[in-house]
Amino acid sequence: DKEKLEIRKLDVPPSPEAVWDMIKYARNVIEEFRRAKHYKYILYHPFIAFLDFFTPPTELLEICELSLEKMGAIFEDSNVYMLHMMYQAMGVCLYVQDWEGALRYGQKIIKPYSKHYPAYSLNVASMWLKLGRLYMTLENRTAGAKALKR
Repeated sequence: DKEKLEIRKLDVPPSPEAVWDMIKYARNVIEEFRRAKHYKYILYHPFIAFLDFFTPPTELLEICELSLEKMGAIFEDSNVYMLHMMYQAMGVCLYVQDWEGALRYGQKIIKPYSKHYPAYSLNVASMWLKLGRLYMTLENRTAGAKALKR
């Protein structure tokens, strides 16, 4: 648990209250993201009746990036709250076919995943598969083959 909730090593360590406030913030932003992902905007148009749209991916990615920036002031990248938002950001990048963005998030995720999960975990294997496919898509065949073999 200590590794999963790792705090940044700062010259002046954050107070326990600041850490607890950031944990509460992280839990709230995760819930906010979950709601936004499934939220539908419903608009009335006189000729078409009702139109409904899911929250735009750009807004979802913005939620991820802003929360990562805020949480990153206290939490290490290996912190489970940071990893959760990085994973969500990677998913949004994949959805909008931003392969470079998805790869950047995946590269940040894989090392902590390998530390937090046991050997041969489906979570780790799935991340290596995604990374391998991203490398191949971006024509980095050497890195892609290496990731797929992992």
